[in-house]
Amino acid sequence: MTAYFDCRRRKRNTHSALVFEQQLERNLRELYDELMDGSYRPGRSICFVVTRPKPREVWAADFRDRVVHHLLYNRIAPRFYASFIADSCACIPGRGTLYAAQRLEAKVRSITQNWSRPAWYLKCDLANFFVSIDKTVLRKELAERVTEPWWMALTDLVLMHDPRPDVIMQAPSALMALVPPHKSLLNQPAHRGLPIGNLSSQFFANVYLDVLDQHVKHRIGARHYIRYVDDFVILHESPQWLSTAHAQIEAFLPRRLGARLNPSKTILQPVPRGIDFVGQVIRPWARHTRPRTLNVGTRRLAEMPSRDVFAAVNSYFGLVRQATASHVARARMAKVIRSRGHAVDFGLTKAYRRPITQNKESEQ
Repeated sequence: MTAYFDCRRRKRNTHSALVFEQQLERNLRELYDELMDGSYRPGRSICFVVTRPKPREVWAADFRDRVVHHLLYNRIAPRFYASFIADSCACIPGRGTLYAAQRLEAKVRSITQNWSRPAWYLKCDLANFFVSIDKTVLRKELAERVTEPWWMALTDLVLMHDPRPDVIMQAPSALMALVPPHKSLLNQPAHRGLPIGNLSSQFFANVYLDVLDQHVKHRIGARHYIRYVDDFVILHESPQWLSTAHAQIEAFLPRRLGARLNPSKTILQPVPRGIDFVGQVIRPWARHTRPRTLNVGTRRLAEMPSRDVFAAVNSYFGLVRQATASHVARARMAKVIRSRGHAVDFGLTKAYRRPITQNKESEQ
């Protein structure tokens, strides 16, 4: 039941969740029996395409399969989290984007002695990360710590399941064409790639890159290092040391994980120029919201239907408030919201619904 309640937390109003809940006890019992007697097999997945911030495939497993993902995650994740470095973020309780931004800022302040000394940063990104994950390598990493035969068999079933043969495509061909072929799971060999959108994929990705984390921290000796999914940053006083570290990582990834860096997203610069990471830019004495995020947000608030503005703006206010220097960004959003007829509090932290009479007049 715990796995079911975890699964429905943000999915309760989806069609597959509602169908599953109509006969909840029977469906849970059937799922339990299938798991116990070994007859459980993953069902059909849905594939669709999102276009923001860039076109990519998203794979949605059936609701009963997501319950199984949560069951597996709840059982095996804690033993892996206990050995992860503190600078591994994303899909770890308490280690979201705010944690990553604050931790990177603390590292910057440490190495620069509160911005009084020069330092450099190396920022890297793995090329086509999720679709290039080698599942045979990942399975070895999982098998080292999942020693119970039943749980390892379930891990194998979830990891090695190929959702492509029986997929339900919910994206028109014109939208599918926007996804570059090398970024599509549909074009990968059977042993490569995890479907973006599943809890299991996010967890497996962290296990996969823990090998990189341990190598960078303990073999290369990077004291100031942080990773969020496949983006990572290393800080050091010497750009030459960072260049050497980059060469070592570039050689390590194909040999050990079958992965490679994206050369177009590798950056080596002085820290005071600003580090763009997890949607924020860390500059001397302040963290700012990434300009592109702010531009997209204000444009969407200005163009979206009136009925959606109230909920969206408070989400955006919550996002930009994570940055320490957010007043200008909030003021810019508040200006757009006032032009849409909503009120904003004095601190520019919350929007209020416009009066009912004004709503009726605008509808007329």
